Amino acid sequence: MTEVRALEPVAPAGRELERETAAGSDRPRRRRVKDLLRLADLGADNLNEILGVAELFSAVPLRRHGVLSGKTVVLYFNKPSTRTRLSFETAVALLGGTPVTVGPHELQLDRGETIEDTARVISGYAAAFAIRTYSDDDVRRFAAAASIPVINALTDGHHPCQALADLLTLRQEWGILAGRHVAFLGAGDNVANSLLEGCAMSGVSLTVATPAAFAPPAEVVAKAQALASTSGAVIRLTHDPLEAVREADAVYTDVWVSMGVPESEREGRARALRPFQVDAGLFAHAPARAIFMHCLPAHRGEEVTGEVIDGPRSRVFEQAANRLPTEQAVLYALISGALPLAEED
Repeated sequence: MTEVRALEPVAPAGRELERETAAGSDRPRRRRVKDLLRLADLGADNLNEILGVAELFSAVPLRRHGVLSGKTVVLYFNKPSTRTRLSFETAVALLGGTPVTVGPHELQLDRGETIEDTARVISGYAAAFAIRTYSDDDVRRFAAAASIPVINALTDGHHPCQALADLLTLRQEWGILAGRHVAFLGAGDNVANSLLEGCAMSGVSLTVATPAAFAPPAEVVAKAQALASTSGAVIRLTHDPLEAVREADAVYTDVWVSMGVPESEREGRARALRPFQVDAGLFAHAPARAIFMHCLPAHRGEEVTGEVIDGPRSRVFEQAANRLPTEQAVLYALISGALPLAEED
């Protein structure tokens, strides 16, 4: 097993967190967080702030009803969606706004209009824009051109909204995140990438167990490594699923075949990932306190068996429910500018 420990902290990345220098002063300051493109963009303080606000929305969903009164939020889905679409539409409505959901064939993007022109036009109509698509670069381009907050609602590289719901679920389960341990089994996909960044900022140690060919991207691991240096989290990579779960407070998995994977690759992926299936035998190697997590949709009999996902230690539907208050919190924080300034030494 490879243990990856952070050595030096790095500042959160992203255009919205670029350094500014006050006039007549050498002291750097930072702009407020404008977009949520990947979880690391928030920084640890802002992440904790959003989770706190999400807890308030979870308790009283209408506590900020009216903050989006008379405003729209455009939701663009270039991939199918159940939880993300419905939770975002509901979150906008609970904040008093109107969600406008569109697909790729309902915009002029399908006819060659540029991402930048589309972003500027939508900025004139809406209070925010959430985008679910394939390319992270497309999302970055949209955010760079838009004057309104842009939220990554899932790309091939990141799924920050899911990780926020995961962390809220763990916070509700444990109270304090720091010092806990999560094991993620399967392929190093977008969910694993965002979980790496979220756990690293929250002080949650994370072991990611994958076949060698499906390890998380080196850039994401390096980012998590740097973030963990401040929180005390330990990031581990392994190819041994049993070793991964032995000390876990939560065992997490995801589908083996994500949207966009060619049909020709599905059988090979399933063979490689079969030893990482979370069944009762594997789950028994985790401590009795461990809970089971899955972002859904799930394929029983593939990445997880029914006895685990439908058992008493499963928290998958709590995770799904938490997509709503976390997205309310993100929308409220970004649109209202409620997040504190992200500081840098």
